[in-house]
Amino acid sequence: MKRFFLLGTLFFFTLATHAQSAKTLLDEVSEKVKSYSNIVIDFKYTISNNSANLEQETRGDVTLEGEKYVLNLMGTKQIYDGKKLHVIVPEDEEISISTPTAEEGLTPSKMLTFYKKGYTATMDIVQNVNGRKIQYVKLVPEQKSGDITSILLGIDSETKHIYKQILKQTNGTEIYVTVNQFKTNQPLSNTLFVFDETKYSDYYINRLD
Repeated sequence: MKRFFLLGTLFFFTLATHAQSAKTLLDEVSEKVKSYSNIVIDFKYTISNNSANLEQETRGDVTLEGEKYVLNLMGTKQIYDGKKLHVIVPEDEEISISTPTAEEGLTPSKMLTFYKKGYTATMDIVQNVNGRKIQYVKLVPEQKSGDITSILLGIDSETKHIYKQILKQTNGTEIYVTVNQFKTNQPLSNTLFVFDETKYSDYYINRLD
């Protein structure tokens, strides 16, 4: 009985240590990102679901400055100016304008801080990618009511930049985001995060609030 108790104590102590290490690493990533005036990322986006025979791959890019961002992905453009989100769909000549709520998922501006609330973080595997040591951290939602079952964040151990994100959903869908290029402190236009309605005079604008 004493041996079982000691083994159990060691097991839970090991879990707690791994969790603390994961949180420490994520905090280092977050602090590193906060030190930049802006970030420009070019990435590969892959979505797959074996049971649905789905496999789709594309590329995208995002520019971040504080809470503001411009995201280009899958034929749409999103501009968030810190208050309003503008989703521009050229194929449909339609624009949706809304005020995002705090509960509306993992936006680009939240990607490096969302783990601070509602997730349990533990260290996962380590991979060698072209000489780079990529440490994965597994995030599991504390509440099981949502669509996300787990998230894996692959972090470059030297630069503390996120290299890959793997999001798994309850329906079997897996979403992979792999960073191809990560630039910081770039010269940006003063109007980059400003939505100019005059450029879209032929578009239907759907104001959701």
